[in-house]
Amino acid sequence: MTTTSTAQAPVSLYGFLTPKPGHADELRRLLLALVEPSRGHEGSLQYHLHEQEDGRFFLYEVWRTQEDLDRHNATPLLRAFMDEAPAHLEGAPEGYFGVMRSPYPVTD
Repeated sequence: MTTTSTAQAPVSLYGFLTPKPGHADELRRLLLALVEPSRGHEGSLQYHLHEQEDGRFFLYEVWRTQEDLDRHNATPLLRAFMDEAPAHLEGAPEGYFGVMRSPYPVTD
């Protein structure tokens, strides 16, 4: 297994999003619309959406560098999601950010 050898470690963004009552279908649609385009953005290593038994959504992203994540967050796709999502969310997302400390395999 080959691992990354750059000085910058991959960064992760992950968290839970809780839909307002009656808004789960629309929030699911919005979140699913992010998956494939985001996976195609430069520096995307992982981008996954999970649906919990309690109705919350769990989003897990891994980016090669902070700069790649920043570029992704500045895209029209993400800006549009951030504008529309609050109408469907019960409170603020429960989000976490971290630097990946375990080696990440290179798939090149």
